[in-house]
Amino acid sequence: MTFLTSASRDIVVPAAIRFPALRAALIGIVLAAFALGGCSSWGKKEEQNASPEALYSRAIKLIDEGSYEPGIKVLEALTARFPFSDSARQARLDLIYAYYRAHEKESAIDAADTFIRENPTHARIDYAYYMKGLVYFERSPNFLERWFSVDLSERPPQDARKSFDAFLRVVSQYPNSEYAADARQRMIYLRNRLAEYEIHVADYYVRRGAFVAALDRARYVLETYDGSPSTRRALEIMVTSYRALDLPGLAADSEKVLVANFPAGDQRSKKKHWWSFSS
Repeated sequence: MTFLTSASRDIVVPAAIRFPALRAALIGIVLAAFALGGCSSWGKKEEQNASPEALYSRAIKLIDEGSYEPGIKVLEALTARFPFSDSARQARLDLIYAYYRAHEKESAIDAADTFIRENPTHARIDYAYYMKGLVYFERSPNFLERWFSVDLSERPPQDARKSFDAFLRVVSQYPNSEYAADARQRMIYLRNRLAEYEIHVADYYVRRGAFVAALDRARYVLETYDGSPSTRRALEIMVTSYRALDLPGLAADSEKVLVANFPAGDQRSKKKHWWSFSS
């Protein structure tokens, strides 16, 4: 869904006009401008008397202009006054986008959840799932890592998991959706994020000498996020943990897998951060 923005322009009238005829002409222009403005702006009376279709058209016009807060208010009024109209059903879908663009992330998620719950067979439900995933995706402060070298992989990725689950719904249940391709790419990104967090926890267990717990995390990465940039480190943790637990046979087996998949000098052995859009 693409929206266009338009800049507002203010009419400036000079404080003093030397020529009466010119002054009269300018006054006429100003009055006409105010009259046109009155046609495009609604008061409470116009809104109260408007039909569902008129309210919806008004809201979309505001959103197209980038006036998200006023547009949201009109959409909310529409859904409250005409809850069972076709316009209201469409308005509930558009509210997700409007909240998202207005940076009201929690409201956007609530709107998406409400739409999904109340319209489980709607033709555009894939959009609701996609927008929910997008909101959670952008709530993660991943830009800090790129700009300020802050390693957020050490922080529990609750939003990343929720975003992944929402995108997974789009990809698995609506594979022909126009949003499926983008959702799939974002899932790869999130998958790397989730895998690196598991590795961070496994490394913590290794430092604490909790090698059984470290093994559990490393195995989980291999089973759940196989092929992610964290695969190499997961195998290294397994080798270290098995040796520490005096299990040389299992340590040797893990090392064989590590060497076979990441031979010395292999470029793939270099650490890749989860924010890369790659598998």
